[in-house]
Amino acid sequence: MTASSPASAQDSFRYRDVFAVPEFRTLFALQTLLVGGDSVRMLALSVQAFERTGSTVAAALIFAAGFLPYVVGGALLLSLADRVPARRLLTAFHLLRLAVTVVLAVGGLPVPATLALLFAVGLFAPVGSATVQARLPELLPGDGYVLGRSLFTMTSAGAQIAGQAAGGLLLAVLGTTGTLWLAAGSAGLAAVLARFRIPDVPPPAPAGTTGTARETWRVNRLLLRDRGVRGLLLCAWLPISLSVGSEGMTVPYAADVGSAQGAGLLLSAAAAGMFAGNFVVGRLIGPDVRERLTLPLAALTGAPLLAFAFAPGLAVACALMAAGTFGLGYELTVQRRLVDAVPERVRGQALGLSNTGLMTGQAAGIGAAGALGEFLAPSHVMAVCGAATLAAVLALWRHLR
Repeated sequence: MTASSPASAQDSFRYRDVFAVPEFRTLFALQTLLVGGDSVRMLALSVQAFERTGSTVAAALIFAAGFLPYVVGGALLLSLADRVPARRLLTAFHLLRLAVTVVLAVGGLPVPATLALLFAVGLFAPVGSATVQARLPELLPGDGYVLGRSLFTMTSAGAQIAGQAAGGLLLAVLGTTGTLWLAAGSAGLAAVLARFRIPDVPPPAPAGTTGTARETWRVNRLLLRDRGVRGLLLCAWLPISLSVGSEGMTVPYAADVGSAQGAGLLLSAAAAGMFAGNFVVGRLIGPDVRERLTLPLAALTGAPLLAFAFAPGLAVACALMAAGTFGLGYELTVQRRLVDAVPERVRGQALGLSNTGLMTGQAAGIGAAGALGEFLAPSHVMAVCGAATLAAVLALWRHLR
């Protein structure tokens, strides 16, 4: 595969420079509205399903409803990210979110119908995400892309946490119906911003005559056949997917060392570590040093988890979780290399494929850790996650160095 020319080196970008780009501000606002609005909506729907049915299974299905359609959309629809103008695609995506949330707010739907509507939205979620990610290298040349992407990661984590925290308060004040109408309002605002604040620029690839699904499969195969691109995709998927399995063990681990309520502290420490890693690696470390630290940072995602074999107390466990997720900053360099490694005409699909594989891998990692927890103590499962992560990093060292 012919690589695009590397972006010019720019190591003096600051947050003010990134936010000085009008379209980036719009995309940033869209991302914040998307993550925050969806967090509030899913929490409200889960509570609503439980109140109506009394079934914990129904509530869990609603809460996890975005996973399967994301994978399907990534397999069949990703080529749209490079073949449809960004303004048109993002406007349509947020209008779909608005329409579905309004129907859900009206209420009265059985759980299967609710799941079907969520499936429809989730099917196009990877396309919307890929469209946004593909615009960043165009708007932020050189090292500005790394800073912009780190901002997206930090803000997504912050918006998700704030959305879930605010969701609990909103449910107490507005109830499930009122909270859903508020989520619909955020989707409507996102649609307006997409329509009137994103410039009407042509897509990087022609529409062509090939069907969307066939084109998506064709380009996915092309990307995965390229050894360099495949290596970068595996670097983006495996260390994170294997290490995140440890987070699926936080509740039983916290119960073993004190109280299950401590799981919240462990997850908060993990979120804080990820936030700090993206800030330090994206903002405070220059491009040359960042390149040299990619392999050590990737190894850091797994190394601290080995210490869980000794079942440390909650305070030490929080420090270990934060240290491990700090290493996730390595992914900024991997994404920068991926942008440079693929032609512009398929950049959106390449970034979308990276996100889709990461979503799938994290779900598989958590599921595998849960299955292993049937035979091993939670502390030992977390240590196994760390060992598996380090093994993946060693196997991929040529692509990470």
